[in-house]
Amino acid sequence: MIDTPGRARLAARDVTLAYDRRVVVDGLSLDIPDGSFTVVIGPNACGKSTLLRGLARLLSPRSGAVLLDGEAVHAMSTKEVARRVGLLPQTAVAPEGILVADLVARGRYPHQGLLRQWSAADEEAVGRAMEATHVTELAERPVDELSGGQRQRVWLALVLAQETPVLLLDEPTTFLDIAHQYEVLDLCAGLHEQGRTLVAVLHDLNQAARYATNLVVMKDGAVVAQGAPGQVVTAQLIEHVFGLPCRVVTDPASGTPLVVPEVRRRG
Repeated sequence: MIDTPGRARLAARDVTLAYDRRVVVDGLSLDIPDGSFTVVIGPNACGKSTLLRGLARLLSPRSGAVLLDGEAVHAMSTKEVARRVGLLPQTAVAPEGILVADLVARGRYPHQGLLRQWSAADEEAVGRAMEATHVTELAERPVDELSGGQRQRVWLALVLAQETPVLLLDEPTTFLDIAHQYEVLDLCAGLHEQGRTLVAVLHDLNQAARYATNLVVMKDGAVVAQGAPGQVVTAQLIEHVFGLPCRVVTDPASGTPLVVPEVRRRG
């Protein structure tokens, strides 16, 4: 499904998110532009992953609402949400011994029911997802025998097999070496170019600036800036949010902002 720019099918309205008595996000409102590659950045414990959990219906708001196509997401069934929003969690664990093709096939669960069992359409969706993530040749391999980069591509295939217009990715490059980080981000950029809306939490500022079409900057549970990376990323903002003195220059490869930390003075 292709999103139509100009409206926000996924949004937060005055959302407060908490774990027991610890409030992490307080009164946050945010529109996710349709057709965007939105990247959320901010220092550790600022509420990035908590916000994503709220958008994915994994964490119920203490107050306010997350809206999906104008409807409160927590008033919708789990399967209905899963037909519209796919989630790649920060730490995904596969059942021991499961084969790649069988794991990716689980992405079709939201489309199954008493009157809707496995079909040729499901088989085709799984095949397309595996081809898009370049894991077709791994179909008969056990997931636990794969490298970190391969496993991450398999999990992306599972999410793609859901065929949702919106994808939420919680730190998709965690634990990957630099080459595999860019492999996964290039894959995500390709999915965005195909018309999907992506929302990803990233730690690397320069990767975020390179890949995002819409950058959301958080601090202390609030959004402090949002917009195109070229408009948002400034030395003043980075020092304010991250406490990092730096210069912002133009990346010679991508033309996007590049954060260069100031050299520490040696005594």
